[in-house]
Amino acid sequence: MNMLDREACRLRPITEVDLEKILVWRNSERIRMNMYTDHIITMEEHKAWFERQKQSKSSVYLIFALNGEPAGLVYFTDIDRKNGRSFWGFYLGEEDLPRGSGTALGWLGLDYAFDRLATRKLCGEVFAFNTSSINFHQKLGFVQEGRFLKHVLKNGGFEDVISFALFREDWEKVREKLAEIAFSQGNTPS
Repeated sequence: MNMLDREACRLRPITEVDLEKILVWRNSERIRMNMYTDHIITMEEHKAWFERQKQSKSSVYLIFALNGEPAGLVYFTDIDRKNGRSFWGFYLGEEDLPRGSGTALGWLGLDYAFDRLATRKLCGEVFAFNTSSINFHQKLGFVQEGRFLKHVLKNGGFEDVISFALFREDWEKVREKLAEIAFSQGNTPS
């Protein structure tokens, strides 16, 4: 199994320099097909979104960088500090990344949510047809909380959405094991 060097993997805030690359990722069919908003986004819309995010107190968007190069995105929305709850989303933008890149992105994102954002409960929503994302959430320790039937109009029909959650105490139980899976020995976070 190929594992990544922990030091090669980082999360960092989005900057204006990243906008063009993020827009290319977000408009790719591979990513759009799994998002609630699935139209082709214009640069004007994208810049307006970025300006709103810079002012937002309830969302955080981070670049997942691999060896210093942008490789994906992880984000937290509807951050509710009173109740210690937020939603998350993510994607690897680049293709042909080293094996384990998704697990590294997931680990870093969860660590950020529970440590930096002081999240108590992290929620995720996944289209029922997106089996790879469902499996990924389960691998990271999320449990299914529900299923919203015919919830979102997609491709001319209404699609079901699976609701997932991961609580801080459950993250703490799987954190080190997932770090061992994601990162090379000797480079696991403490």
